[in-house]
Amino acid sequence: MPLSPFSAPAVCAWLLVLLCAASGTYCLLRARRAERRARGAAGGEAVMGLGMAVMAVPLGTGPWGPPLLLAVFCAASVHALWLLRDGVHHAHHLVGSLAMAYMALTIGGGPEHGHGRAGLPLVTGALLVYYAGYVLLGGARLVTAGGGALPAAAGSAAKAGAATGGGGGAGSGVDDLTRACRLAMGTGMLAMLLIM
Repeated sequence: MPLSPFSAPAVCAWLLVLLCAASGTYCLLRARRAERRARGAAGGEAVMGLGMAVMAVPLGTGPWGPPLLLAVFCAASVHALWLLRDGVHHAHHLVGSLAMAYMALTIGGGPEHGHGRAGLPLVTGALLVYYAGYVLLGGARLVTAGGGALPAAAGSAAKAGAATGGGGGAGSGVDDLTRACRLAMGTGMLAMLLIM
């Protein structure tokens, strides 16, 4: 039975689609402006954001959707592996791509966008813990970015963010917007994992 377009789950799903699409589009535009070293990371984030938007659409993806999404996110995983040559700070891209490939395996593709198979509890639980930590750290980093000295953990994460194409120094508008997009996508991943 299809979801009513005005039901709470449908409204939440469309808000998630809008959030992920906006974040993905921003990352795509950032990739076009970025220097060569940062372009790959920004492109990977754009694929993640736009892919998450497609995956969150509550109308279903049809029978072609899950295999296509799986192929896209497997390719994104290979790209993320390639990015690791520039440093371990790109490991988040690999985790995200593999998580999206994992979720693509569980999509049922029905009109209510339900899941055909349940995910593996251990894998889903580990991803939930990872993304909960990522969202909490990202939120703390965003709040403290303009407030002077960062805690040691947030400071190293901020350096990693700058290395992946985060933009200017802490407190710059571009850097804060990049952090906000990453936080939005992390929150979207957490929401999608919670409904598995």
